[in-house]
Amino acid sequence: MPLAYGQNTLADLSRSLLASAGVLGEEDTFGLPAASRVCLLVVDGLGWELLQRNAAAAPFLSGLAARGSYLTAGFPATTATSLGSLGTGRPPGQHGLLGYQVRVPGTGRLLNALRWDKTVDPLSWQPGTTIFERAAAAGVPAYRVAAGAFRDSGLSVAAMRGATYVAADTPGALVARAVSALSAAPAAFAMVYTGDLDATGHVCGCESAAWRFQLGHVDRLAEQLASALPSGTALHITADHGMVDVPAERRVDVDARPALRSGVALLGGEPRARHVYAQPGAAADVHAAWQESLGDDFRVVRREQAVADGWFGPVDPRVADRIGDVVVTPIGASAVVATAAEPRESALVGMHGSLTSADQFVPLLTYVC
Repeated sequence: MPLAYGQNTLADLSRSLLASAGVLGEEDTFGLPAASRVCLLVVDGLGWELLQRNAAAAPFLSGLAARGSYLTAGFPATTATSLGSLGTGRPPGQHGLLGYQVRVPGTGRLLNALRWDKTVDPLSWQPGTTIFERAAAAGVPAYRVAAGAFRDSGLSVAAMRGATYVAADTPGALVARAVSALSAAPAAFAMVYTGDLDATGHVCGCESAAWRFQLGHVDRLAEQLASALPSGTALHITADHGMVDVPAERRVDVDARPALRSGVALLGGEPRARHVYAQPGAAADVHAAWQESLGDDFRVVRREQAVADGWFGPVDPRVADRIGDVVVTPIGASAVVATAAEPRESALVGMHGSLTSADQFVPLLTYVC
């Protein structure tokens, strides 16, 4: 599916939020309500299609969805990339956080964007300004409310520096501390993040009873936040990606198919959005082998085609080598796993990353307190 960078993606939402809070130089492509206080609740893994199918489990969110809309996450539809887009207001090809695992150019190793690598400087990896820095420079205090473990992570520094970090390790603390931060000044911007729904989907599946029960907790969190924020605050709710459950018969294991390892130097990305890095001179052969082996269930393209087709938005030449020589993404509920090399990721039930609407569509819900 085509991605509307510059119009209807998470990166565009961030710029719109700043514009709605009065930050000059930012464009509001969504026509958001102007407000001196703006709060963005990011629910990791809350896909638009999942919310639509499970409306009864989330009456507050579903009520907002009836008059809300959806937008696209960007490619790949994964947490590190989407938080990069939200945190910088730029598409993936500009901020360079191009997947769960990408090659560090000039090396033979991968950077896991969630765990990071202390030898990689996050400021050099993503040197552009963040929305928090731009808000603060415009005189709008900026806050990030999330689990304390994320405070100094490489991803936080790369994509979300400049915010006053407010640690909150329970749903109740998220609400209380977001309300406290936004009440402390007549104008402020806060991003609140919760990851429990995504974690439940990965382990139990997004079609499971556990996921629906967890959605109910998220619904209550959103409702409590809406009821407690200062009057006039604009609360917006979105997600970083959707999710699909991938059955065992739809999983292709590269560690069981020698042809898919031939000529491959590094296997990056994740099961529904693969960066395949070829050995020198082997890119064409790797592309042909993967295309033949995976067939019509996957899109298998060379880096140049993925860039030309706009998968990442406009790509800064500085980050182009982080993209795989071959980029692979499923068309339906399939995945490319690596059971020997990636046992943890390969065992997940719910997965995401692809260009399908199930992966890409995330809600944009608004409630003016």
